[in-house]
Amino acid sequence: MGFFASLGKPSWRAREENGDSSPHFKTPMLELATLTIASLVAGFVNAIAGGGGLIAVPVLFSVFPTAPPATLFGTSKAAMVWGTAWAAADYSRHVRLPWKTLLPACIAAVIGGFAGAWLVTLVSADWLRSLLPVMLTLALVYTLLSKNLGQTHAPKYMATTEAILASLISLLLGLYDGFFGPGTGSFFIFLFVRVLGFDFLHAVASAKVLNMMTNLAALALFGWSGHVWWHFMIPMAVANVVGSHSGARLAVSRGSGFIRLVFIAVVAALILKSVAAG
Repeated sequence: MGFFASLGKPSWRAREENGDSSPHFKTPMLELATLTIASLVAGFVNAIAGGGGLIAVPVLFSVFPTAPPATLFGTSKAAMVWGTAWAAADYSRHVRLPWKTLLPACIAAVIGGFAGAWLVTLVSADWLRSLLPVMLTLALVYTLLSKNLGQTHAPKYMATTEAILASLISLLLGLYDGFFGPGTGSFFIFLFVRVLGFDFLHAVASAKVLNMMTNLAALALFGWSGHVWWHFMIPMAVANVVGSHSGARLAVSRGSGFIRLVFIAVVAALILKSVAAG
């Protein structure tokens, strides 16, 4: 029997005879409400400081504990890409983005995201789950020790060098996002601040553009391989857009100092969450 049969709910029977592992509707309203609220909160947090995946993905796993991980990752990507795109558009109207840097980085992000999404269908991501708290802790400690980090927008490199470094960052984080995902936005922000010398506002604005591309690349493969529950994606996507729009507006109005504080809080919460989940 399909994995939904083990839940003991007739409304979730898998259509194995058609090769379709998605659940039948009627959709239990409690589960749908839980996913929608989680997507709303994830969009709000993600638009300000990244980390939305560590809200949405664990909720999906808790609601569907026996579902294939690739399907849950794909459904999360399908919902959150809309909020990320909306936040990127919001930021672009208020922040001057370095498109000469971002355009080649977008290409690298797509390549990495596609490769990572392909790998997750073949290889377990458990080893990355165990490394995640360590990587987040290093980013948090460095941010706390560097009081002025990200307060002033002072790019360190000429345009060509900046584009190369941004592309390398995007390739690696695209691979990570497609393969595992949680915390990608936060890592983008931290590396653009630390490596490229951006302030937090420009870093988060750039991160939304690149994170959108990694999500689109991963989603293309997840969708093509049937690892997206589109019926759950629609309400989750709407909620994610609402949360992302609210978060982006708040970040623009409050500036880099506010984003830094939220970033610290989010990364600390992500550490606790990932440790608890591990």
